[in-house]
Amino acid sequence: MLHKFNASRRHTFAKTRYRVTNWAEYNESLRRRGDLTVWIETDALKLWTAPRRTSRGDQQRYSDIVIVICLTLSLVYKQPLRQTQGLMRGIVRRMGLDIPVPDFSTLSRRGRGLSLPIKPQTRRSEPVHLLVDRTGLKIFGEGERLREKHKTKTRCKSWRKLHLGLDLLTGEIVCADLTLDDVGDPTALPGLLDQIDAPVSRFLVDGACDGALITDLLNARFGGAVEVTIPPPKNAVLSPQSMNDLSQRDCHITEIHAHGRIAWQSSSGYNQRSRAEAQMGRWKGVIGAKLKAQRFENQKTEVKIAVSALNRTTELGRAEFEVVS
Repeated sequence: MLHKFNASRRHTFAKTRYRVTNWAEYNESLRRRGDLTVWIETDALKLWTAPRRTSRGDQQRYSDIVIVICLTLSLVYKQPLRQTQGLMRGIVRRMGLDIPVPDFSTLSRRGRGLSLPIKPQTRRSEPVHLLVDRTGLKIFGEGERLREKHKTKTRCKSWRKLHLGLDLLTGEIVCADLTLDDVGDPTALPGLLDQIDAPVSRFLVDGACDGALITDLLNARFGGAVEVTIPPPKNAVLSPQSMNDLSQRDCHITEIHAHGRIAWQSSSGYNQRSRAEAQMGRWKGVIGAKLKAQRFENQKTEVKIAVSALNRTTELGRAEFEVVS
């Protein structure tokens, strides 16, 4: 059989066992994710009313931080905007405050193009190890079964493409973007890199971004010392300059031809791309696999708030592992 014929050349991985070393702290961080005080800060109550505008137009009643809090609760606790309004009413009543709560139509209208509060930059001791991946998010509409049964073409049945950039060292989402389903990864990559204000020493992405244009873009943004790990296609050949100077891509091709693709993934660290798949699964488990908003501008705001919420849960505590055997 084929798998027995290639058994002598196949690269195998030794099964590694891990143990969580900070289980008490990590367990407490999981509890705190359900605490309302994590999502509603006391300082935000002082900024409840929007500052008086100096330009012409209607005066806003609520500040942007209030809208962000309400939309965050809507995403974290998976509630529609009407139920989110009721949740905020109950919280304000329990706190003994006499402040108004934005209604669901205000949340929907203000969520269009909402700017999130700027997070203070943290001092980094090491550069970013950037891992970029994407997934699809559905838009609310009729399901596939209804479409197949009645052979109807629905206007709202489509999906959006979510691009995420994960820092492998901190587990934080450092860049994110929501595009239409026809936007490719190389097209969305420059916009993702514009969101990063820290040095990048390592870059991992799948083979869809293989090419000289992406490599030149990374070298121009982060310098020639950045370690670029992109799997070349099966029919990839060495560059004409490989006789004098081997590029990183030429080194990858040479190692794959010598030891196989699976062994190259292990030695180059490309197998850490599985953490991007885990991050996508975490997104769809905590936030959901569908977008709530119907307008594209509101969907972009929804993604920004979801990124902020996931980073907040990461700050509460992460599991630390050590190799047992």
